Amino acid sequence: MVVKVSKPEINVREKISELDKPSGVAGQAMLAAETPQEQFNLIGAGRRNLIINGDMRIAQRGTSASSPTDGGYTNVDRFQVFRNGAGVLQTTQSAVAPDGFKNSLLVECATADTSIAGSDFGGIAYYVEAQDLLGTALGTSSAKPLTLSFWVRANVTGLYSVAVRQPNSTVDSYVDTYYINAVDTWEYKTITIAPDTGVGNWTMTGNGKGLQVCFALWNGGSYGGDEYGKWLGNTNDVGSSENINFVSSTSNIFRITGIQLEVGKVATPFEHRFYGEELALCQRYCYVIGHPSQVVYLGTGSMYTSTAVNLSVPLPVQLRDTSPSFTRVANSSGNWLNLYVGATGTISNATPLQGDYTQSNMRLYIPGAHSGSSPSAPGAGVWSMVLAGAKLIIDEEL
Repeated sequence: MVVKVSKPEINVREKISELDKPSGVAGQAMLAAETPQEQFNLIGAGRRNLIINGDMRIAQRGTSASSPTDGGYTNVDRFQVFRNGAGVLQTTQSAVAPDGFKNSLLVECATADTSIAGSDFGGIAYYVEAQDLLGTALGTSSAKPLTLSFWVRANVTGLYSVAVRQPNSTVDSYVDTYYINAVDTWEYKTITIAPDTGVGNWTMTGNGKGLQVCFALWNGGSYGGDEYGKWLGNTNDVGSSENINFVSSTSNIFRITGIQLEVGKVATPFEHRFYGEELALCQRYCYVIGHPSQVVYLGTGSMYTSTAVNLSVPLPVQLRDTSPSFTRVANSSGNWLNLYVGATGTISNATPLQGDYTQSNMRLYIPGAHSGSSPSAPGAGVWSMVLAGAKLIIDEEL
């Protein structure tokens, strides 16, 4: 018996051409992965982005501009200014953003410095909490590469720089550069950071400072050299000595958003988290009670004396530490607090002091919170609220 088998014709040219089809960002990342664990991470298992609020959506302190001092936090949660010298920055949460994002951090030159000294520098920085670095294995023989990606836009083209730093007693830095090529145009940048296997001084436990990322805008050279793409010990560099001088003119502007720092050698698409998740992550470091046009409940408690009160204030998340600082922001009338004993209310600008702390609430001791008039006897029950247009900022930033 004879059996005839027929097969459809194959267009060899067509099959070969299919080999050139692009694999996309995700495919490139999978191909570049060196271990099954890396591939597992890339397909979406677990969180990738070590940066909180990288899309600049959360601005609890307010969206209006400010001029932070060195180490002062911007309007946008988790991001701070670092600077030395005469140059001063102004920051604002901006609605100008690339496709897929709603906000950016707008940085403007508020005070110019046309002749920066060697020790002058400035820019925007972010601290990663130490215990969030555990998966990076930095400072060990198993250290992993990191990839930083972000969107930038500026009206000054040229060379800019980024420093990734170990902010402990021995400051080791990894500096790399990028170019802004076109004026007022969103550009996507990626920087791959080599594994740091030799330092051994990284802290990856506890709730202190673990890693700092500095987006340099100017650098006189004392805190920045011209060696890029490798870890340098004891350098304390915050950027490149070849960085443009952003504070050369008060007309200079810089915008940044979509910041992502992840384990691996390839930048993956930005990890968009739900708004509620992002807000809760930010509230671990800063919790703001207040509203521009409404009164906001603060807490209940009892009178300690005829004028001082103990309040139990509920917390939305567990704060980073047990010793926060407090900043009261008064409304247009110069007050922030309204304390009621029965039907008798006292409006004041009293200074809050912390008492006991638990994971779910804290005790605020506020001397001078009430007028002392009847019925404010010690032990009397009270309730309180933050006035419309005022704020109480509970600060736990790194």
